[in-house]
Amino acid sequence: MPSSTIIITIVIVILALGFDFINGFHDTANAIATSVATRVLTPRQAIIMSASLNLVGALISVKVATTVGANIIKPEFMPQIAVITMLISSICWNLITWYYGIPSSSSHALIGSLLGAGITYNASFSIVQWGNFMSKIVLWLFLSPIIGFCVGFVFMKILNVILSPFKPKSISKFFCKAQIASAAAMAFNHGSNDAQKSMGIITMALVSGGLISDFHVYTWVKVCCAISMALGTSIGGWRIIKTMGVSMGKLTPVNGFAAETSAAAIIFTATMLDAPVSTTQIISTSIMGVGASKRLSSIRWAVAKNIVWAWVVTIPVCAIFASLLTLLIKML
Repeated sequence: MPSSTIIITIVIVILALGFDFINGFHDTANAIATSVATRVLTPRQAIIMSASLNLVGALISVKVATTVGANIIKPEFMPQIAVITMLISSICWNLITWYYGIPSSSSHALIGSLLGAGITYNASFSIVQWGNFMSKIVLWLFLSPIIGFCVGFVFMKILNVILSPFKPKSISKFFCKAQIASAAAMAFNHGSNDAQKSMGIITMALVSGGLISDFHVYTWVKVCCAISMALGTSIGGWRIIKTMGVSMGKLTPVNGFAAETSAAAIIFTATMLDAPVSTTQIISTSIMGVGASKRLSSIRWAVAKNIVWAWVVTIPVCAIFASLLTLLIKML
């Protein structure tokens, strides 16, 4: 095995774990924003709980890892240099959106960068398994926000009917405790879907570099990615927490419970269907749906519009950036 291949592989592993780390603090807000906004948990308590459950969730499955690392573009069409440009593009986008407090999708950034780097390096669109891309990525890209909004809206309406005989004070007291459970479920499911994406990329690089012959996610890859995301989660992301949990609309504990439970159920379903979804997209629209169940004006639509724009541009912008990086490296 050439020493250069080993060195490049080490660089890829470091970059992928860096992406996971950034994903941890970038997307921590997805799991804890509503709990912090409703003051059920302090930021410190929420981050510790989220980090622990992200770690556990990341170890339960490799279905999403296989989708990202082998079922969109096969490893043989993704040489290690293309994997590097893909990761650099994704990391840059995550850092930019984190800095400005925009809850964009790390998943969409990675998928967009994967397409841009792979297509450009091979100068061919045929390397993409378009059937899988449409069913696992595009379908969920469009369905996730609709499902998130509708489930949040309907679930909150049902809760309102069930809770109507009870006093507001007793409702608030109960859901202050219940929301801890819903936040825990959200954190666990975030880890189970998001950490797998880096596992898939590392395994893709191992296959394309000739270090392993078949796509198999080894235990050391799982553990490293899980720990990296948990460490990133422990850093937290207050900018995005503020946007998600405060700026979009006022939330009560029962609202937070409804949004988190809805989002956790949707993410769990997607993970079981091997789909690498955007946890940001799902929890954001669940919050919107819960807010809209009271009245549409309760949602701060200007903030929501900015978030939607970030979703729309993430895949094409990251694809273009990864493509340009790949062209630049090929020219050197």
